[in-house]
Amino acid sequence: MEIVHVYTKLRGEFGRQGLFSDRPAELLVDVLPDPGLGLRFIQKTPRDQAVQACRDMSEHQVNTERFESDSCGINHEEGGWPKDVNPQEMEQTIRFRKKVEKDESYINSNLQLGSVMEHCIRQNNTVDIYQEYLEDEEEVEESQESPSAKTINVFRDPNEVKRTVTGLSWHPDSSRKLAAAYSCLEFQKTSKDMSLDSYIWDIENPNRPEMTLKPASPLVCLAYNPKDSHTLVGGSYNGQIAYWDTRRGSQPVEFSSVEQSHRDPVYKIIWLQSKTGTDAFSASTDGQVLWWDVRKLSEPTERLVLDPGREGNLDRALGATSLEFEATMPTKFMVGTEQGVVVSCNRKAKTPAEKIVCTYEGHHGPVYALHRNPFFPKNFLTVGDWTARIWSEDIKESSIMWTKYQMSYLMDASWSPVRPSVFLTVKMDGVLDVWDILFKQNDPTLSLKVCDEALYSLCVQDNGRLVACGSQEGGATLLEICPGLSTLQKNEKSLLAAMFERETKREKILEARQREIRLKERSRSEQSREEEGGREEGEETPDQLLVRAENDFYSVVEAELRRRREREDESNWEKGVCEEKEVKNEAETSGTSQ
Repeated sequence: MEIVHVYTKLRGEFGRQGLFSDRPAELLVDVLPDPGLGLRFIQKTPRDQAVQACRDMSEHQVNTERFESDSCGINHEEGGWPKDVNPQEMEQTIRFRKKVEKDESYINSNLQLGSVMEHCIRQNNTVDIYQEYLEDEEEVEESQESPSAKTINVFRDPNEVKRTVTGLSWHPDSSRKLAAAYSCLEFQKTSKDMSLDSYIWDIENPNRPEMTLKPASPLVCLAYNPKDSHTLVGGSYNGQIAYWDTRRGSQPVEFSSVEQSHRDPVYKIIWLQSKTGTDAFSASTDGQVLWWDVRKLSEPTERLVLDPGREGNLDRALGATSLEFEATMPTKFMVGTEQGVVVSCNRKAKTPAEKIVCTYEGHHGPVYALHRNPFFPKNFLTVGDWTARIWSEDIKESSIMWTKYQMSYLMDASWSPVRPSVFLTVKMDGVLDVWDILFKQNDPTLSLKVCDEALYSLCVQDNGRLVACGSQEGGATLLEICPGLSTLQKNEKSLLAAMFERETKREKILEARQREIRLKERSRSEQSREEEGGREEGEETPDQLLVRAENDFYSVVEAELRRRREREDESNWEKGVCEEKEVKNEAETSGTSQ
C-alpha cells in the first residue's frame, strides 16, 4: 500500500484518542432530585388555550407595479470583418471577398450547407402554413356583425390644470405614435399655472408620453410630415409657427417671428405636396392664409387675405377656422370660415383677386371641419352649427346631402380613409357618431358615448380601424372600430358614385328652377321701371300722389270736424230756446191761478 498523504503533526494536537469496543453500559453521573430547588419555582394559574393545527393566514389586496417600457434607439454597424478591413471602403471589401472565395474551405462549406438549405426550402414549400381555408365564411360573418367600437386606451393630460386636446396627428409610417396638441381656447380661462407643453404618445403606453414638445405658446394644431416622419409643424395660440425634429429633442428647431406670423390662433396647418417636403400652409381667424418653408420660417413665402370683395382688405377678411388640401389637386385648396362660408381658392392664379374662386354658404356658425372625400375629391364634408353637410364642387347654392339638426354642437368630422361612404363626427355631449350614408341617411349607424365631457377633435388612422378623439378635459381616447365599418364593401364605390351623381342632378334641377324664378322677377322689375320712365312729364310721380292723397285725407277730416261742431252749436241753441219757452209758460200759469 502506497502512502498518499503524509501528516507531520504532533500527537497531542489530534485530540483524545477514540477507543471503540463492545462492552455494557456504564453509569458515569447520577444527579439526584433536590427538593430545595422546588421552592424557587412560581406557581401559575392554569389556563385553557385553543390551538389550531394549521398556519394562520390573512388576505390582502396588493397592486402590482406596472411594467413600463422605454423606446431606445440602436445604431447598427456592419460587423464580422477583420480588423485590417474597413467595411466603408468598397475596394477593401471586394478584395477580401475574392480572397475568401478562392479558399478551398469556403467552397467545401458551401457545398455541405447547400444540401441542408435545399432540404429546408423544399420542406417549407411543401405546405403553405399561411393558407386561409375559410375566407368566404369569415366574410359572411363580418357582414352580419352589428356595428360596434371599443375603447383601447385613454391618454390623459399629465398636468394638474387640464387643457383641451385641440389637435391630433397620427405618425405617417407606423400606427404606434399619436401627437396631440393641448391648449385652452376659452376666453380668459387661461391661468399662470397652465402648462404650454404638447405630447407624442405611444399608443401601447398610456402612463406617460413618449416625448414632450415645448413651444413658446400653447399649440392649437400640429401635423406630422408625410415625407419625413421625424419632423412636425405646429400652429400656436399666439399665431406663431413652430417646427420640430424629434431626433433633436423637445425644443423647436425653428419658429416664425411674431411680426411675420398670424395675429390670431392658428387653427389649422397642413403639409403641401412638394419636391423638398418642407412646404406647409396655415390658416387663422385673422383672415389670412400663409405659406411657409420650414427651412426658413423668418417670413412666409406667400400670403392670401380672405376678403370676399377680392380687394385684399384685412379688416373685411373672413376668419379661417378650418383648411383642406388634396394632394391630387395641388393648386386647389379650401378654407372654412367663422361666418359659415367655405371659400374655394386657387393658389396658382395670376392676381390675388383671382385666387378666391367661389364660396359655398350653408352653415349658421363657424365651419369647424372641412374634409374632401378621399375616393371622390369633388365631394367634400363640412361641419358647423348642429349639422354635417356633403357638398359637390359643381353646386354652389346648397349642399347635396345633410344630416338632421342634432341636439349638441358638432365640433369635428372626418371621412373614413378606407370606406368612401363612411364619415365620423364628434359632438359636445361626448358622443362619437359613425355615419354610413349607403346604409341610412337620417341617423348614424353607430353612436358611442366616449366620455362625459365635450369632444373637440378627431383623427382617423390610415387603415381606418383606429380613431382618436380629443376631449375638453385633456383626454385623448383611442377607439377601435369593428371590421364592418373599416373594410371596403362590395360595389361600394359604384353605389356611392351613383348616389352623389343623383343628388347632384337633383340640386342642379332645383338650382335651375330658382334661377328661372329670379330671372322672371328681374324682368318684371325692369318692365315696371320702363313704365315709370315712359310716363309724361306732367304726370305726377308716386311720391307726389302719396302727398296729395295725404292732404286730401286731412282736408276731409277737418271738414267733417267742422260740420260736427256746427251741428253741436245748433242743437245747443235749440235747447236754450225750448227752456226759455218752458219758463215763460210756467210763469203765465202761476199768474192766472193767483
